[in-house]
Amino acid sequence: MIRLPEPLHRWGPMALFIGALGMALWRAPSAEPPAFEPPPPAKASALPAQFAGEQLPRVAESAHAATLAQLPDGRIAAAWFAGSREGADDVAIWFSTLEPSGWSTPSRIASRETTAGGTFAYLRKIGNPVLYREGNWLHLWYVSVALGGWAGSSINHSQSTDGGRTWSKPTKLQTSPFANISTLVRIPPVPLADGGLGLPVYHEFIAKHGEWLRLSATGRIVDKIRMPHEVRTLQPAVVALDAQRALAVLRDAGPGPGRVRTAITANGGQQWQAGPTLDVPNPNSSVALLRLPSGRLLLAGNPQNNRDAMLLWLSADEGQTWQASRTIESAADGGAEFSYPSLLLARDGRIHLAYTWRRQGIKHVAFSEAWLEGEAQ
Repeated sequence: MIRLPEPLHRWGPMALFIGALGMALWRAPSAEPPAFEPPPPAKASALPAQFAGEQLPRVAESAHAATLAQLPDGRIAAAWFAGSREGADDVAIWFSTLEPSGWSTPSRIASRETTAGGTFAYLRKIGNPVLYREGNWLHLWYVSVALGGWAGSSINHSQSTDGGRTWSKPTKLQTSPFANISTLVRIPPVPLADGGLGLPVYHEFIAKHGEWLRLSATGRIVDKIRMPHEVRTLQPAVVALDAQRALAVLRDAGPGPGRVRTAITANGGQQWQAGPTLDVPNPNSSVALLRLPSGRLLLAGNPQNNRDAMLLWLSADEGQTWQASRTIESAADGGAEFSYPSLLLARDGRIHLAYTWRRQGIKHVAFSEAWLEGEAQ
């Protein structure tokens, strides 16, 4: 038997223990301070005033929560959830692309069964998809619930490299140490200067508030920061104003008649603080936000009391004040709903808007910035 020299025999185990303890307590160096990918310089759009709209193919009795992205070849892609009703076990995430002949036949890209199989977890329901293209990668985030209502949601992630024809096995994001629940997604991310993404998310369990999920260029969660507010808020939509400043608009989760709430950051999303309440109504419903080629901001949402109209507002002062621009659709019949808008600026300068149409399907409209100059109607 080989015996260690007496000093090593006596102190070796202690040295190994101290080394192991040091490894356990070591933390990786902090990530570089975040910064947003600055928006392009403002310029006038060359597109004349134009507007067009159509329904996406209907796949089920109920449809909700559309999201948009532009593929590398220029086609517009849409995803939404549909089934017999919201929260039913037959709800799936559907995907379609805008072809020269119109919207393609939708394909089912995620379901309760495929998500459970990919994440090895029991699931009751899925919902709220978010699409985002990054180079040749098309990302899909969506929520799933194992127990309870939407407050028990987790976020799943899948990706496609062939324009949405095939998708990777979904993985679940570890966003919370408490059973990894109550982090939901609704609005696409904002690109960061380091190649990462800032994903607006929100929390619903007990409290309701917006959050900011910082992802590295490899998809690793770097940080999660709360967007504080004196009232309950949900579903932040974020635009970068420059490399350090960004504006978030949030759904007012009540009680009482609501207004669009805001949160602001001046250090790349490291901290957020409550901003001024906008003079824009919000009946506890999702809103969408977009920076236009001119540098103005475009906001889509609903009127004061309900979701029976889809409206647009414009701001020329980085979101401090807003003017009514256009009414996309409205109805006087009881129960009509036009809600959950999704906005996308295409590379040709055309603005795309998709929204829930009467909970029966998804409607898509496209228009130019010049069209917004017309009288509000």
